[in-house]
Amino acid sequence: MFETLQPKGWQRPSGYSNGVLAQGRQIFVAGQIGWDSRTGRITSQRLAEQVGQALHNVVTILAEGGARPEHVVRMTWYLTSRTEYLTELQAIGAAYREVMGRHFPAMTAVEVGALIEMQAKVEIEATAVVP
Repeated sequence: MFETLQPKGWQRPSGYSNGVLAQGRQIFVAGQIGWDSRTGRITSQRLAEQVGQALHNVVTILAEGGARPEHVVRMTWYLTSRTEYLTELQAIGAAYREVMGRHFPAMTAVEVGALIEMQAKVEIEATAVVP
């Protein structure tokens, strides 16, 4: 159903895949931030906790389309601080595995000057393919 694309001779990436080949119905999830969907409030000032909540929000939307975390083929993370990301990397990895398991889609992370929601430190968008 899914095939990880790993060119011969390339170093295997840690925490993501270089590429994914998939076939099926596609679900495109708009950027999600670390807010509680019922209150609309950011759940924490810690980046790792915002990542966990944003990922929970992504998974909740995926479920509406019949998808699970392992159906995600691509994610883009927008972060307001590269330094904070690197400092909290271990906790971010734990939050990721708690929600997504050991599934590592093609991913891109970029540092941005700011996000629209003032207290948001991360925004995550995803694409899933349901076989």
